[in-house]
Amino acid sequence: MDPGPDDDPHLTRVAEAALGDGRGWVAAVVVTHRHADHAEGAARFAEDVRAPVRSALRELGSPHTTPLHDGETIDADGLLVEVIATPGHTSDSVSLHLRRERVVLTGDTVLGTGSTVLMERDGGDLGDYLMSLDRLAAVSHDTETSVVGLPGHGPVIEDLGARVAVYRAHRVERLEAVRAALLDLGLPAATDDTVVRAVVERVYPDVDVSLLPAATQSVRVQLAHLARS
Repeated sequence: MDPGPDDDPHLTRVAEAALGDGRGWVAAVVVTHRHADHAEGAARFAEDVRAPVRSALRELGSPHTTPLHDGETIDADGLLVEVIATPGHTSDSVSLHLRRERVVLTGDTVLGTGSTVLMERDGGDLGDYLMSLDRLAAVSHDTETSVVGLPGHGPVIEDLGARVAVYRAHRVERLEAVRAALLDLGLPAATDDTVVRAVVERVYPDVDVSLLPAATQSVRVQLAHLARS
């Protein structure tokens, strides 16, 4: 999953890890979403290991493969991988559920540390994201033992259900803060720069300048969600 960027030393290391002493093999290369740090090297890596690329986006998949679809099960030499559509970070984001192993590979939908940025330019959407968190919560609670999350960035998530609950509460809290800011400022729920800037200043008054782009993107997505509500 997610071979990463198109970088020679990196892809060589990934291939060596996948193939081991020469007896290993790769059944399929699956990408969770379109971003370069996950998918840019997929085509080259797939060629090196002689495996097809699967993606929710047709243009990222190998020729003659079908796009990943929600509910599909990939049988990789007996390893069953269930595809869960989890849009929100991007429109094409998927998570991969290894039900027997009680593991979910979450891509960028849930991270090992920090919170996920919803990329509006790539179809990121707060409503979609909240529904995706609900789906991951349902998967996590459909077992007597904790489901482990393997994120695209950061350490292993030992209890995915607990992390998802924190993620969702944080999103709802921020959304209510944006809603309150609009009321206080007498502004409509709109995504023009003037409204976005005013809400960012109200909701994130002490944000570090290095985090300002992420805060601005977050507010823009929240305003788009409220405008559609």
